[in-house]
Amino acid sequence: MDKYPFTRDLVLIGGGHTHALVLRKWGMNPLAGVRVSVINPGPTAAYSGMLPGFVAGHYSRDDLDIDLVKLARFAGARMINGAVTGIDRTARTVTVPGRPPIGYDVLSIDVGITSQMPALDGFAAYGTPAKPLGAFAQAWDDYRARAKAPKIAVIGGGVAGAELALAMAHALQGKSPKLHLIDRGRALAALGDKARQKMLVALAGYGVEIIENAEVTQVFREGVLLRDGRLIHSDFTTGAAGAKPHDWIAGTELDLQDGFISVTAQLQTSDRAVFAVGDCAHMAASPRPKAGVYAVRQAPVLFDNLRAILSGGRLRDYKPQRDYLKLISLGQKSALAEKFGTVWQGPLLWRLKDRIDAKFMARLDDLPVMPPPQLPKIAAIGLRAALGDKPMCGGCGAKVGRAALQQVLGDAFGDDAGLVQTGQVITTDHLRALVADPVLMTRIAAIHALGDIWAMGATPQAATVQIILPRMESALQQRTMAEITATTTAVMSEAGARIAGGHSALGDELTIGFTITGLVDRPITQAGARAGDALILTKPIGSGTIMAGDMAGQARGADVIACLDLMVQSQAKAAAILHAAHAMTDVTGFGLLGHLRGICDASGTGAVLDWAQVPVMAGAAVLSARGVRSTLFADNQAGAGVVEGAVPDLAYDPQTAGGLLAAVAGHSADDLLGALTRAGYTAAIIGQITDGSAISLR
Repeated sequence: MDKYPFTRDLVLIGGGHTHALVLRKWGMNPLAGVRVSVINPGPTAAYSGMLPGFVAGHYSRDDLDIDLVKLARFAGARMINGAVTGIDRTARTVTVPGRPPIGYDVLSIDVGITSQMPALDGFAAYGTPAKPLGAFAQAWDDYRARAKAPKIAVIGGGVAGAELALAMAHALQGKSPKLHLIDRGRALAALGDKARQKMLVALAGYGVEIIENAEVTQVFREGVLLRDGRLIHSDFTTGAAGAKPHDWIAGTELDLQDGFISVTAQLQTSDRAVFAVGDCAHMAASPRPKAGVYAVRQAPVLFDNLRAILSGGRLRDYKPQRDYLKLISLGQKSALAEKFGTVWQGPLLWRLKDRIDAKFMARLDDLPVMPPPQLPKIAAIGLRAALGDKPMCGGCGAKVGRAALQQVLGDAFGDDAGLVQTGQVITTDHLRALVADPVLMTRIAAIHALGDIWAMGATPQAATVQIILPRMESALQQRTMAEITATTTAVMSEAGARIAGGHSALGDELTIGFTITGLVDRPITQAGARAGDALILTKPIGSGTIMAGDMAGQARGADVIACLDLMVQSQAKAAAILHAAHAMTDVTGFGLLGHLRGICDASGTGAVLDWAQVPVMAGAAVLSARGVRSTLFADNQAGAGVVEGAVPDLAYDPQTAGGLLAAVAGHSADDLLGALTRAGYTAAIIGQITDGSAISLR
């Protein structure tokens, strides 16, 4: 819960080194009243300093990647997984395809550069640009695993290209690779004579053939064609020639230098509400080459200046150093260093580089545990125990337990939606936000509420939306409501329901809910399951554990994003496929066993659950083994009753926008599973309905 109302929107485009460090500093010292958003195409950003070591095989992909989801959670920021395609500086909005415009008061851009070669015939189809780093790292990982007789062409004979060629040669040395380093001029021309000679010796030692004064005119699947007619065979062609700004930057109408965003000594652009840092920026006051060391050292200045402009303070200057220590990996665990024309080489320098890189990544991975708010010295009996030892989960993790509801509601506790009249059902569902992004939270809440309609075998008809916004000034209220209403309209229209109104209010935190009606010929209730029926589950479980891990800073960002993607997966097609189910429910707050208990109690049956067949979200089992649990775990354990056999904790994990759990005729289960799989669901047959009343695991 945020203590103060939001009054300003700060949007960070890109997860470059500068922004990553700013997020860390913001989490330790946030500015009251500012809502922070981070936009990046993916949950991670690759650290450039460790890329050669990763390519050579010295580091894993996890070592290479900066986890932006974890940093955003630490900073209290909303993480938006998407690629920016434009900025409207008049409206002060950022465009990300597939969602409403994102409003800002202050904007910072740190998107790096690309080494794509759009003018080179065939490169887009058959070449792999060395930047952006994340996409290159994935492509190299895939190639290295499958390559048998590697043939590689590196276009661009600068330091970056040579460093990559050495790393590739080292990684593939057991496969007798053939590598060519191609430059349209003199290779390694940016280095001094001593450093250049040492690099040439290192390349020759790995058998890398250097082709100078050669222009590539076309890239084929089989290799590259030079202007003099030579064909260089290659099954992995990469481009490391120079730096190119991202195309969308040209449309911002900011002052540019060779396509890069010109910035002042304060890191501001020609628009004083927009900052730019890292390789995408041109430091007009003191031009410097593109190098990560400048991006890292811009972070404290950017942090201070963002706080200053958002609070009415004075901005300070960034003063880049004249030169810096260049540490170049030589394939094996050895490095070359150059500064002010002096050159060193050897394993000790690689160890120095490794130590510097490891220290940088540790700052972004080992985030400090911020102390919780202090309780008053004198408080009511039981307050400390009621607060617990961790924040309350969002989504279904914040619900009241099954056992408590059953005791209070009695016979009224049952099916997912209520029968209003013949042919019409109704449900209502509200969720405490589990992510800071209103757009994503709206999608999750809508799919979650629609799940009750789909579980009854009904077609969504009409919906009202109920919104509680955290306190914020009117301009931010308008931005947020626009995002929520546009998303609501899109999701409900896709589901076939019309919006019939709603209600909004301000409160302590974001809560989104829906009341939805549906039309149905034959309601599918939780009663009706028969002994011999097969149990089908249409989505993996584990969302409660992953989101609890996310809150605790223990979940991998990639696993969090994959979990959220599963939450917003519509169950409309699954419900249509399972229209003949004998009994059905959606697996949400009470966990898999709690909802299975609901079917068994209503149907007067038991069940056998084959745990090995239950699909589990990536990362959930690892977190569960560490003892990570949602705050609703204990209530779900009680609500599921007695279960025979060894029960994994994930069986009690509360799900948000979970899958459908259906009891279907045993003879039709395989055909239904095939149809679900073809429709894009990670579905599985997970057990069987039995006589009696016992639920057991095997």
